[in-house]
Amino acid sequence: MSSSLRGLVVGLLMLVTAIAFEAQAVTTAMPAAAADLAGVALYAWAFTAFSIAQILAIVIAGRLCDRSGPVPPLVGGLALFGAGLVIAALAPAMPVLLVGRFVQGLGGGSVNLALMVTVGKVFDPADQARVMTWFSAAWMLPSFIGPAAAGWLTETLSWHAVFWGIVPFVLLGAAFLFPALRRTPIPLHREEDGPAPVGLGAAVLVSVGITLLQVAGQQLTWLSAVLAAAGLGLLVVGMPRLMPAGYGPLAPGMAAVINVRLLTGGAFMAGESFLPLMLVQLRGLSLVQAGMVVTIASVGWVVGSWVQARPWLRLRRDEIITLGAACVAAGMALIAAGSWWPSLWLGVVVGGATIAGAGMGLQTASTSLAVMLLSEPAQLGRNTSSLQVGEAIGMSLLGAVAGTLFAFFHGLGLDVPAFGAPMSVLVVVIVAAVVVSRRVGPVQNHTAQQLLPDP
Repeated sequence: MSSSLRGLVVGLLMLVTAIAFEAQAVTTAMPAAAADLAGVALYAWAFTAFSIAQILAIVIAGRLCDRSGPVPPLVGGLALFGAGLVIAALAPAMPVLLVGRFVQGLGGGSVNLALMVTVGKVFDPADQARVMTWFSAAWMLPSFIGPAAAGWLTETLSWHAVFWGIVPFVLLGAAFLFPALRRTPIPLHREEDGPAPVGLGAAVLVSVGITLLQVAGQQLTWLSAVLAAAGLGLLVVGMPRLMPAGYGPLAPGMAAVINVRLLTGGAFMAGESFLPLMLVQLRGLSLVQAGMVVTIASVGWVVGSWVQARPWLRLRRDEIITLGAACVAAGMALIAAGSWWPSLWLGVVVGGATIAGAGMGLQTASTSLAVMLLSEPAQLGRNTSSLQVGEAIGMSLLGAVAGTLFAFFHGLGLDVPAFGAPMSVLVVVIVAAVVVSRRVGPVQNHTAQQLLPDP
């Protein structure tokens, strides 16, 4: 790898670390924010507002990447992400906090898509796997201090301080990245060289559809059935337009890669968003202690990402995807058991989260690499957009399902089912992802030596 590319890698990793710190810190601080703003019933919206906005941002960023390269969506995305942090930090009420999270989602979705396209366009296949490993490590490094630090800040100062504390990290990441981008030539494949761009209207249909589904789940009345039917209809119409040609729920190849990411990533993120709240409300842990549990569990993600790039792992990329989904299913099953039986040893929940994290480290890097390996250069922006849109749809849709179940049982005063039922449904979803992963088909890694870092 050349010295100029090493500088770009440093900038990319700094930015990934900053965004990852936000994700880890907000997850830990959100129980206190929801309680302070009297918005526990809207708890799931703090996460689905982010992921719904991501759907719109990823589609727009994918079009910009194919037309103008990844730099414009990186710059715009960072500006939006920072603005969302400020809005959330100043929020006097839960609706304002949700607006801030929505704006953060617009920025985060744009940045994440542009980062992946940058890797695909700038680095050769021999370096892509190692860069993805470093990305995963940078994403998980804040897990070692972020959750506990967020818990300490929330208990010592307030949850507002958590959002304010992330702003300097974003500025630092931008300061490292932008000079490196100016020095790095990025190949550009115009839209006319590839497939037609994804329509923004389809992303709007999907986003509105998911929103209607979650609104329907908040108050179970006759109107809920109408809203749910309308939401499902919008999803059915809009989602195929956001995906590659030939996409279907059981289609092989690229479609199966996207569906595994949708189901596995969406279910894991939905479960993780409720994990700190479960530890605080059912098990009586403090926010600092809950943050430490998340920190310990995050080690699994780092390990999984490291393992997927080892020369001794003699598995094809599609087989690693299946292994990762199976690990997530097993880990989430342990978390579900700990949710149904709060007296169960805490180590079961920690172990389950660690195993699930290891599965995510395996499958997240591997699905991104599979899309790169299966894509023509002119299609990379659109296919990467489809992959990340699929994950955002999974996060939004499964977050809405989990939020509906939580709101229903929480409204009845049944705390254990409020956490146990959503976790159990998410386990079933991830088992389905394991089945779908067998539809990916053989995806070779070129050779293990070509894709892996030198010793």
